[in-house]
Amino acid sequence: MARKASSQEKDTKPPPLRPMSWIANLVRRLWRRVFRILLKGLLVAVAVSALLVLLFRVVNPPINIYIGSEWYRLGEVKRDWTRIEDFPDYVPRSVVAAEDANFCLHSGFDFASIKSALNGKGRLRGASTLSQQVSKNVFLWQGRSWVRKGLEVGFTVLVELLWPKERIVEVYLNVAEFDEGVFGMAAAGRHYFGVEPDKITRLQAARLAAILPNPKNRSASRPSNLVRKRTARILSGEETIEADGRAKCFQ
Repeated sequence: MARKASSQEKDTKPPPLRPMSWIANLVRRLWRRVFRILLKGLLVAVAVSALLVLLFRVVNPPINIYIGSEWYRLGEVKRDWTRIEDFPDYVPRSVVAAEDANFCLHSGFDFASIKSALNGKGRLRGASTLSQQVSKNVFLWQGRSWVRKGLEVGFTVLVELLWPKERIVEVYLNVAEFDEGVFGMAAAGRHYFGVEPDKITRLQAARLAAILPNPKNRSASRPSNLVRKRTARILSGEETIEADGRAKCFQ
């Protein structure tokens, strides 16, 4: 007669298969290493960007990617860096009135305009501040990708932190495009009216500001009805921001 198995033998079962914990540990180590590499890369990129922005606070930016591409395409460009104080006061006021009337009231992003644009009550262009446009024109490339937009946000924060408002306006006056191959208000004054920067009149300044942001399809010297109407609004707006103090941060 076969011996009955003891209760100890009956209860003895093979241990469950252990999960392959070594693979999980390996994956965790790899992710940690990747995370550390990405974090270090991000910190280096931020530091380099901050140093570049800080450098351009005192050094005038050289030609940017877009100006360089136009130079290559056209063979030459018109551009002459001019200090903000070498323009009449109404020149920077006209540009600010045209492109970003609340420039002195925000820190790089006009959230009220952004909300209005998203709700269909304003222009998307109107939500782009001077600080954002300077960041794009000086440090980045033309385009509408999410990557470029994200970088634009980062550079805008750095520009607002590291540059005075006056410097932002000065750089904008020198990098904005006013016609094919014509960059900056000084070159635009000579191109359209044959005048030096300090001789630009209030009407001429408003006309030049009025052709933004579409200078290749508008003319300051041969203004269309649209440009004339926009010029009148800019003349009024320029006087308004002078009177209500919205020009104090750059003048």
